[in-house]
Amino acid sequence: MHISDYDNVDFSDDFPSIITEFDQSSPDADIISHSLMSDNHLSAELSPRESNPVSKSDIRELATRIKSIELRTTTRQLATLLRAGLPLAPALTALVEQLDKSPLASVMRNIYERVNAGSSLADALQNYEPVFTPLYINMVHAGEASGTLAEVLMQLAQLLEKRQRLVNKVKAALAYPILMTIVAASVVVFLMAFVIPSIADIFLDMNRTLPKPTTILINVSMFIKTHFISISIIAGLGIALVGTYVKSKNGKYHWDRVKLNLPIFKDLILKVEITRLARTLGVMLQSGISILDALDIAKGVLQNSFITSHFNQIRDDITKGNPIAETFKKTGLFPPVMHHTIAVGEMSGNLDEQLMNIADIFDEEIDTLTRSLTTLLEPIILIIMGLVVGFIVLALLLPIFEINQIF
Repeated sequence: MHISDYDNVDFSDDFPSIITEFDQSSPDADIISHSLMSDNHLSAELSPRESNPVSKSDIRELATRIKSIELRTTTRQLATLLRAGLPLAPALTALVEQLDKSPLASVMRNIYERVNAGSSLADALQNYEPVFTPLYINMVHAGEASGTLAEVLMQLAQLLEKRQRLVNKVKAALAYPILMTIVAASVVVFLMAFVIPSIADIFLDMNRTLPKPTTILINVSMFIKTHFISISIIAGLGIALVGTYVKSKNGKYHWDRVKLNLPIFKDLILKVEITRLARTLGVMLQSGISILDALDIAKGVLQNSFITSHFNQIRDDITKGNPIAETFKKTGLFPPVMHHTIAVGEMSGNLDEQLMNIADIFDEEIDTLTRSLTTLLEPIILIIMGLVVGFIVLALLLPIFEINQIF
């Protein structure tokens, strides 16, 4: 039966049983029940008034407006609808109705129209690649080819959710130390530029030889006050130039290489990338995608371009028949536990499961690392702040002590 044949089918008799079989405790239950049972029927045909095709020029702009949580939720809901037994076209219609005025709604509406016209879901998604990544599109293609689209979409939703949780862990670990550093630096600059110069005038009016720390503090403070605008402009230009260089291909490559050698942070950065890589490869292999295609797609998932630069060599070695574990080991980037676990997976024929195990192992290690990182950085920042503030206080108190000794 062609997918377009569902256009005029009334599913109203089937929905009570579908909803009854569906797990009502699921977080998607209320959403799907509302979408499917509205007016006791679902129309698998969108009215012309609702159809609003998205032009190619708008796709990239739409991609920036669509939130990742919205894409994850929509993917999970589509998987749930398909698992409940609903055909693809009506399921897409339900999603469009659920999304309502969201930017993703116009994308899903046009995808529905292509699917309803006879296109595969993967081919329809291909037209919105800025919204749907090559990983997403290729996994959907594999799911359609193997007849396991619902399961693949659920795997995709879980992959996207775990990837976002990973990002949130790192952000949470770094947010407080970064905030402390910004506040501390702002306070010191404010003191040096506006407070210390006023106190310095009092000391200078005394016409006495000031202690060395006080002289250093006053000279630095007066320099900052006199050249505050110039310093701000130079600092702003410097940040802009560094940012521009880091965004360039060569700049990003060198900066990513430096990050893998940074004390404290290098283990976290490497393990985050390994978790991304292993989980992505594992999910794709479970979906039936070949290892070579999976490597090509996974390369786009990684954030570190220095690690990505080794993937062409990895792929070439695997193409020549070399063991996957050996090719990863030869790069010198990945820890022994990774290539040993991959070797076990190759020998036992369950490489996908072993890759998922690697992702779970390093996910737990990232939890430990982020907690340790926060615990380690807080006292370091406090010590640095204490030394700076202590120097300022000492420099201000020394002249006062000398005056008290005279009187």
